[in-house]
Amino acid sequence: MTRNPHSNTNSQINMAFLSTTITILCIFCITRLPRFASEIPHRNSLQTYIVHVEAPDAHLTSQSEDLESWYRSFLPATTASSSEGEPRLVYSYRHVFKGFAARLSPEQVKDMEKKQGFVSARPQKSMSLHTTHSPNFLGLNQNMGFWKTSNYGKGVIIGMLDTGVLPEHPSFSDKGMPPPPPKWKGKCQFNHTKCNNKIIGARYFYAEDQSPLDDDGHGTHTASTAAGNFVQGANLFGNANGTAAGVAPYAHLAIYKVCCGEVDILAGMDAAIEDGVDVLSISLGLHTETLYEDSIAVGAFSAMQKGIFISCSAGNDGPYLSAVGNGAPWILTVGASTIDRTLRAKAVLGNNQQFDGQSAFHPNNFPRKLFPLVYAGFLNTSDDFAPYCFSDSLSQSDIRGKIVVCELGGTPRIEKGRAVKSGGGAGMILVNYEENANTTSADVHVLPTTHVGYADGLKIKAYINSTRKPTATISFQGTVIGDDRAPVVAAFSSRGPNYPSPGILKPDILGPGVNIFAAWPTSVENKTNTKSTFNIISGTSMSCPHLSGVAALLKSSHPDWSPAAIKSAVMTTADVVNSAHNPIEDETFVAADVFATGAGHVNPSRANDPGLIYDIQPKDYIPYLCGLNYTNRQVGTFLQRRVNCSVESSIPQAQLNYPSFSVIFDGQPASQVYTRTVTNVGEPVSYYKVEISPPRGVDVIVKPTTLKFSKLNQKMKYEVRFKLLASAPKTTFVQGFLKWTSQTHSVRSPIAIILLSEMDSF
Repeated sequence: MTRNPHSNTNSQINMAFLSTTITILCIFCITRLPRFASEIPHRNSLQTYIVHVEAPDAHLTSQSEDLESWYRSFLPATTASSSEGEPRLVYSYRHVFKGFAARLSPEQVKDMEKKQGFVSARPQKSMSLHTTHSPNFLGLNQNMGFWKTSNYGKGVIIGMLDTGVLPEHPSFSDKGMPPPPPKWKGKCQFNHTKCNNKIIGARYFYAEDQSPLDDDGHGTHTASTAAGNFVQGANLFGNANGTAAGVAPYAHLAIYKVCCGEVDILAGMDAAIEDGVDVLSISLGLHTETLYEDSIAVGAFSAMQKGIFISCSAGNDGPYLSAVGNGAPWILTVGASTIDRTLRAKAVLGNNQQFDGQSAFHPNNFPRKLFPLVYAGFLNTSDDFAPYCFSDSLSQSDIRGKIVVCELGGTPRIEKGRAVKSGGGAGMILVNYEENANTTSADVHVLPTTHVGYADGLKIKAYINSTRKPTATISFQGTVIGDDRAPVVAAFSSRGPNYPSPGILKPDILGPGVNIFAAWPTSVENKTNTKSTFNIISGTSMSCPHLSGVAALLKSSHPDWSPAAIKSAVMTTADVVNSAHNPIEDETFVAADVFATGAGHVNPSRANDPGLIYDIQPKDYIPYLCGLNYTNRQVGTFLQRRVNCSVESSIPQAQLNYPSFSVIFDGQPASQVYTRTVTNVGEPVSYYKVEISPPRGVDVIVKPTTLKFSKLNQKMKYEVRFKLLASAPKTTFVQGFLKWTSQTHSVRSPIAIILLSEMDSF
């Protein structure tokens, strides 16, 4: 097999991602194979298809057997002598949309297309998998503040669509937990144990496993991040020591093992809606050109109609523009940021230069001396893969007793360390490639290691070049809390604009997603032979459950709020400055733009009292969908009924009552007007005044400039005119914000102005 040194890096992302190919979330998370290894057709030419059908009035029934009978009527008739055998109905969907999944041949699909009521069929795609301190970093502290007033999320059910869970982990103890609410209708499919008041349900939709047990780690980690119970003395080999807890520690968990076939994910969503969850947490995704091709978007629409809040990961395809996934406006799309805790390991050079890095393995007995320092790329200049520390590259060089500098990419980070260790190396300095800049990971390495940023890596390599006998050591500093740069946007966190719907600014929000400490289903081991049932991993998969937990807290505190109201509260109260009160930065340590941050970084306590909200009812999305120029059938996919957009109202995307603005100027007209409606959920009698920070070269006029409320839940409308000026810069986009401020509240909406006629230019 030909080795590609960047096969696991963002630098290989095809910028023509706009096709409906799988999102390859290649940083920090484990990619999975399709559910059916033979999905690439060869066995009987059968594939698993997702089939959408219309449901005539006679078949619009809640009886699952009636729906299944209707679905089976679309399947081709077979005879006992058929070489293919009977096509297998995999899933009958009741809630996410009208349709089913079935094993079919292309010829059978063609025959199906002729039947009345058929809408569409396509082969399923596989989706990729997109804490002792992070709750404290979010301002959540025991026995005080928002945690206390929200009852830690008691009574709220979070549905986790992921790789399953290990129920015996102490994070899933039901100590202090009430029984499930009466509405709960779920099942427990563990074979070896029962569910409890924490994990109230567990189901699997991944046929090869026949169990909701987690054999990956991802699902246990995300579930405990969202709603893990308090676990004292949690640590990873002595690091990150403290009391571990999820964001909503007393919320219930419903587990749906779905990873990662599209039909399984849809089946899990269908079951979660039926079971009665309040929040859906989905750290999965794929890229599509349209929302109606996005199964998660379609299923989430049905969930939203039932009052379920949906939190999804933005994807790990950053730092490139137009890479964000899960961009439907009824989904909260979550990007990833750092927290103020580092597991610090310094690279100390022989010339006394020192560079901060990270590692989760801090050996107690690492000698305090300088070791010979070598750069793997200089060891064998004829080998293009040598810088990436492939084992066969290092085996050709003498690295015994030396610290080896390895480039990120090509092989997993831990594997590089194994290669260095097997060659007799004393330690490793892992350096970033340029795109990753300053985003570093704290891994459980097999030998003394530190992971440093790109710029520091250049300086280390320059030092090696500058002297005949370069030396270095690694100084392990332990757990350090108080990085005033935090939160910083992670390099891997996917950016907007939102290609399927650029008039909706995405991502919506940032949450902790770098080096997150949470439960793990197996014992993590390192060279000391000590074990830990917690682990540290990174990705937007980790930031998503943080926001799922925040949504559960808000649902507990405000049970009457709609999913859109909760989203609005999260977005309009977000922080836009870091711990040092400077603008939030990106991975290069420059001010991050709105396509990286969305509305900013979540502030749960402020979200509990937003003052004003931008609410959206399910029916309000119909004119939005019609405005995307979808066909009646395509819009009907979401609504599960016939729609005629010619008689429905139709609005531009930016007219949706969203808590942010994304306006596209692609020529004429030079002026655009949009309206918003806000609902007063603060003081009954209140007075708000507008503050505008206009994007460069854009005139922003708001009418009226003041809003006076006399009662709770009163609604008021305002108008915003965006006028492109002759002085507008020759850039792809500009940004600003508008903010409504009263004596006690500040309600902020980010503004993105896209100055391109072709979205593909991003």
